[in-house]
Amino acid sequence: MAMAGLYRRILPSPPAIDFASAEGKQLFMEAIQNGTMEGFYRLISYFQTQSEPAYCGLASLSMVLNALAIDPGRKWKGPWRWFDESMLDCCEPLEQVKAKGISFGKLVCLAHCAGVKVEAYRTNQSTIEDFRVHIMRCSTSDDCHLISSYHRGTFKQTGTGHFSPIGGYHAGRDMALILDVARFKYPPHWVPLTLLWEAMDRTDETTAQRRGFMLISRPHTEPGLLYTLSCKHESWVGVAKYLMDDVPLLLKSEDVKDINKVLHVVFLSLPSSFGDFIKWVAEIRRQEDGGQSLSQEEKGRLSVKDEVLKQVQETDLFKHVVAFLSSSNSCCRNVPILDQEDDLPDIAASVCCQGAEILAGKSASVEGYFCKEKCVKCLKANGDKPITLISGTVVDGISEQGLDVLVPSSQTKMICCGCGPSSHIGMHPAGNDVLTALLLALPPVTWSGIKDEKLLQEIDALVSTEHLPILLQEEVLHLRRQLHLLKRCQENRVDQDLGAPLS
Repeated sequence: MAMAGLYRRILPSPPAIDFASAEGKQLFMEAIQNGTMEGFYRLISYFQTQSEPAYCGLASLSMVLNALAIDPGRKWKGPWRWFDESMLDCCEPLEQVKAKGISFGKLVCLAHCAGVKVEAYRTNQSTIEDFRVHIMRCSTSDDCHLISSYHRGTFKQTGTGHFSPIGGYHAGRDMALILDVARFKYPPHWVPLTLLWEAMDRTDETTAQRRGFMLISRPHTEPGLLYTLSCKHESWVGVAKYLMDDVPLLLKSEDVKDINKVLHVVFLSLPSSFGDFIKWVAEIRRQEDGGQSLSQEEKGRLSVKDEVLKQVQETDLFKHVVAFLSSSNSCCRNVPILDQEDDLPDIAASVCCQGAEILAGKSASVEGYFCKEKCVKCLKANGDKPITLISGTVVDGISEQGLDVLVPSSQTKMICCGCGPSSHIGMHPAGNDVLTALLLALPPVTWSGIKDEKLLQEIDALVSTEHLPILLQEEVLHLRRQLHLLKRCQENRVDQDLGAPLS
């Protein structure tokens, strides 16, 4: 009886050698003895099969992130924080990846968004000798892993572009072990390194760019505690360009005489999509996971967030931002993140919908969710610092779920209260602390065009990170690194548009 579909493929050998074959096992044993399989053990512990035919890039990255023990900072399922393909959507909507795959450039962008250190090379930016050195480096340690972007045709395999991690290296035979994430199709296999280079050296027809490889390792610093920049919405290109390119030119062209005028120039043309660009990092949980109590881990993280927020609000720059935003001539009241007029229950409803979107791992608009019940409370027990607890019941037309979003309370005067449309509470994030953090994160060269020498010195003193508390200094430097990375992504925009390496 004929059966629909395909059950695996026969691995063309040569040129590949099946990992589970007698020769493949011999290569494995010899490589172990020579110390070039050190990265294999962590990778194989988290080896996964791509869940969609075009998810090879997402599966490869998810596997490497888990092997490096990177904490995603949000829950996957139940109480567990864990990287899954469905969570890798900050640079490209999952539906687009599912339909067309993902380009080399956007996979690099995803890795940066996940908080790891990435060294990416196209074949026209490297040499086979350097590639061999990088393979050796990642094969002799377990703190670095390599993902290859190659064309299957070079190995006489069916399909076109593909991503997979490299699991090890046999120096004597000059062969690399590909841990193919399309396990429904081909098993792990050894290939000659020279042939792998040739497979990477082929052009991706959708981007007209060479393929290549990326080395991924743990970052030297931890990800941001309060703020992060998002390239999930297409509007990030315009916001990044404004902050990195336009603001320095505006300050150079305008005759600014005081701090207020500087802030006026910076905020006057701030894109309306700014609220989608900078996000705050919150604790999100399903209500069944925690009830009204907080775990020690949650308390610890929120305590650190609260301390960073306090440090932001103690800066002299924050005081200037607050004074400017509250002044009668401030023209920035229409920027979404600065809107102080929203009723708190509406804000709570929006936050809960965003939380539902994150937990569902979806990249669609939160407009697909509706919060039919919401409640904002202030929790304070046993002398702990007050915590804002936003609770809501979110429906998406099919099901409903109860969510809690935990945020540190603002240091401003606060009234603890219950539910209802008249509720008011000091709530993070406020536009003033978000803008202060972002101003601190702008490159120092941003202000160099200010002509008034005395004002330039005053600005330099306000935005200098040298004397900031360590926690805030790390937060600001994290945002600054993200700005630089997004600037690089913007400059290489052609590379990132709708690539399609498929399995």
